[in-house]
Amino acid sequence: MENQALYNAPVATAPQALIETTSQREIAEVQASIMLAKKFPRDIKAAIDNIMVACQRPALAEAAIYSYARGGSEITGPSIRLAEAMAQNWGNLTFGIRELEQRNGESTVEAFCWDLQTNTRQVKVFQVKHVRHTRNKGTYALEDPRDIYEMTANQGARRLRACILGIIPGDIVEAAVDECEATMKAKADTGPDGVKKLLAAFVALGVSKEQIEKRIQRRIDTITAAQMVGLRKIYNSLKDAMSTAGDWFEVESPPETAKKTGTEAAKEALKSKAKDKPKEEQKSPPEGAQGARTTTTTVDRAEMTQCPEDGEERTYGWCKSECPTFIDCNNWVTK
Repeated sequence: MENQALYNAPVATAPQALIETTSQREIAEVQASIMLAKKFPRDIKAAIDNIMVACQRPALAEAAIYSYARGGSEITGPSIRLAEAMAQNWGNLTFGIRELEQRNGESTVEAFCWDLQTNTRQVKVFQVKHVRHTRNKGTYALEDPRDIYEMTANQGARRLRACILGIIPGDIVEAAVDECEATMKAKADTGPDGVKKLLAAFVALGVSKEQIEKRIQRRIDTITAAQMVGLRKIYNSLKDAMSTAGDWFEVESPPETAKKTGTEAAKEALKSKAKDKPKEEQKSPPEGAQGARTTTTTVDRAEMTQCPEDGEERTYGWCKSECPTFIDCNNWVTK
């Protein structure tokens, strides 16, 4: 009887066993992390000091703040790089991005930040369509796995920043931003090497030296430290796709093409034709037609005449078909 029950017992398949093992391992890891966070709680004062020290590094300060335009005003805030630095120094946090599912041309992604000590969690689940929108090429689907990964990571980084900032207290975030701005102003390199690096960074994003000089209203070699800080914020915004170059700089219009429009080409053709043909002699009205309206031309119909209404050069065909006062026009018809 016992052997028969043993034979009839359900046997776990290989995939099910793997899922159960993975699930148990993840549960054990989370429980261990929570126990360590309770056993070694964070020192808030030390964590704040560590964040402030990190913000004094010029490399972090330059990438710590982004800026973008909305509704005619400039909005600034901490970038994903500053959010990650604060999370690392705050301690007892687990954060990241993971792709939950990918099908039908879109990915379902989760961004999360979990304070293991206070058991406070921020989670954002969102969909990322495998489509790229551009001004020049329009909208097209992404096929390369690398392009899909970069699109997913870029969209996930914004949600991850929001999750981290939802866990770390707001006053500490503001203090970190102020410290980064002070570091940038103190360490701003306005010398030739610093200006050269700045120009190279913007050129890679499609912004020319002339566009930068128009924005700061001075030559690039006379840039101030405050302007250098402002351009750094704009660069971070462009690099993270928070804004476009057209939001900050005057977009250079494309040069005029040598091709002429259909109207201009017709005018040129009529002018050249008028030069080749002699003027027609004015014809007198036929006998017996006194008192009747005649259509005797005062100007050769192959030529162009200046319109008395708007001063534009017009042809006989245009005036006859388009002008409402053609019958009473003294340029073409006499009464």
